Amino acid sequence: MLNLKEIQKAYKDKTYTVKAVVNESLAKIKNEDELIGAMLSVYNETYINECIGIAESMLISGHSTGMTGIPIVIKDNINVKGQIVSAGSKILENYKSPYDATVIQKLKDAGAIIIGRTNMDEFAMGSSTENSAYKKTKNPLDITRVPGGSSGGSAAAVAAGYVPVSLGSDTGGSVRQPAAFTGLVGLKPTYGAISRYGLIAMGSSLDQVGPIATNVNDVETVFNIIKGEDIMDATSHKNISESTRDIKKRIAVPRSFINRDGVDEIIRENFNNTIKSFEDRGYEVVDVNIQNIEMTLHAYYIICAAEVSSNMGRYDGVRYGAHVEADTVNNSMIESRSKNLGTEVKRRIMLGTYVLSSGYYDAYYNKALKLREKIREEIREIFRDFDIIAMPISPVMPWKFGEKSDPLSAYLTDIFSVSANVIGVPAITVPTGHIDDKMYGSIQMLADWHREDILFAYGREVESIYKK
Repeated sequence: MLNLKEIQKAYKDKTYTVKAVVNESLAKIKNEDELIGAMLSVYNETYINECIGIAESMLISGHSTGMTGIPIVIKDNINVKGQIVSAGSKILENYKSPYDATVIQKLKDAGAIIIGRTNMDEFAMGSSTENSAYKKTKNPLDITRVPGGSSGGSAAAVAAGYVPVSLGSDTGGSVRQPAAFTGLVGLKPTYGAISRYGLIAMGSSLDQVGPIATNVNDVETVFNIIKGEDIMDATSHKNISESTRDIKKRIAVPRSFINRDGVDEIIRENFNNTIKSFEDRGYEVVDVNIQNIEMTLHAYYIICAAEVSSNMGRYDGVRYGAHVEADTVNNSMIESRSKNLGTEVKRRIMLGTYVLSSGYYDAYYNKALKLREKIREEIREIFRDFDIIAMPISPVMPWKFGEKSDPLSAYLTDIFSVSANVIGVPAITVPTGHIDDKMYGSIQMLADWHREDILFAYGREVESIYKK
């Protein structure tokens, strides 16, 4: 599949039509997705043709954008009007959205062709897409390995060449980690940079929609289209990037945090080689001590579980979700949830309910919120002197299916990814060349609030070091 710039050039040169590009995507999905399992459904012909018609009109009138005529797939927790959105769960198996998420409306306005929804860990709770209620998605680089999660389907669809870009959601690394596992670029924007209206919530103070693509420029194009303040989301804000500020070419590396037990040596070596390449190009790299960053994972799993418990309360088979009849309303709710929610979702609901319960709210939840503020203060100080904080995205390579069936071992793989969500800063992962004969290495970079422009600049520098 061509990238966005190449597709737009083909449209301008009239060597490709929108219909031809979309048909190519649909054909690849039809021929290959039985093996990969990235897609949960492809939208009907009428819906896709309506999108094609809008794109063609925009191209003819000269009002096209960087996304006009571009096929894109959407994670199954983003609402598309008239289409099923199940969040990878049986409890929403037949739920059709009555409205478009703000990001979907912006993509439509830009002339994008939304062709279907992708597989995911149920309600975005997982790091491997093994927790989907429907199927497991395979990593196109090595089908014996997981593609990461929870946006594993969105990443696999791009890696398999179905589409040039996709949308996922990132609550604790769920865009960046699967992008890294499949050799792609993934962006978690600043919290509030993109509207969450129409995104099925997991952790409301952590969730952000983000793009996945084969290169930094395409990620930047999608971000610029879907970003911005939205009256339907009080946490959203206008773009206030200070993009005129000079880049210092200074990189902070929390070396003691990275040099911990449990990090694969191949991950550490790849990261160190990338950092050395930056130094060779004149960047200053400084080892820093971020005192409380080790505690971020603890804060994340308390805050996230509490918010999961709150957000999942609506799925009772009465107000939302599949209904199971029983002798009483209470028993009906119990049956609806127990039969239609997966093990991981139930686990996190129970953890969250516990930390919010009387006698434990202050001991756990309030302490986690205070720790979050403490970490934010430390990070603000770092960004006074540095452009980015660099670290791996995962301590381990993509694992084989079933290797991390123990929940704790899976949770610990989030050690490097959750910081950006807890703090609220933007973060990006960019591939760093082949790490073995099949898989890619990756570097994660965090920037100051609203400084996605710095991430794009550094991301392009990484791409110039590791040209595919």
